[in-house]
Parts: sequence; structure tokens; C-alpha cells
Amino acid sequence: MPQDMKSVFLMHLEKIHSRPPRKHMKHGIPCHVEKVAKHAGIIYDISEDRTHILHCFTSHKEYEHWYSSYK
Repeated sequence: MPQDMKSVFLMHLEKIHSRPPRKHMKHGIPCHVEKVAKHAGIIYDISEDRTHILHCFTSHKEYEHWYSSYK
């Protein structure tokens, strides 16, 4: 992953820790989504006082592949 994309992801990870989650995934998937860029995102879950990063996507195609395999 390019360095500029890494810095954007790190900025959003700090945002996840500082604010409560807002967007939940559809169809009963027990995860939250943080949109990083137009086609990039972070899938995470919060349990008690810990945040678990489940997956980071750099493209929408990666996200669609993961989402379809999760259903």
C-alpha cells in the first residue's frame, strides 16, 4: 500500500477510537464500516473497550469480494 494511503488509513483509525461507531453493515453482518476514500474502507467491530480491525480495503472490488463471501 502506498505511503499516502497508509497515512489516510491511520487518520481514520484514530477517528474510530475517538468517536462512537455510526454506520453498521447491512443484512445483519455484525460489523461497522468506516469509509476512508471513494473506494477504500475499514471494516471493524467493537467489543467492550477494544476495537478489532477485521479488514482494510483499498478498492471497491476487494470490498465486494469480501462482502459476497461473508453472506
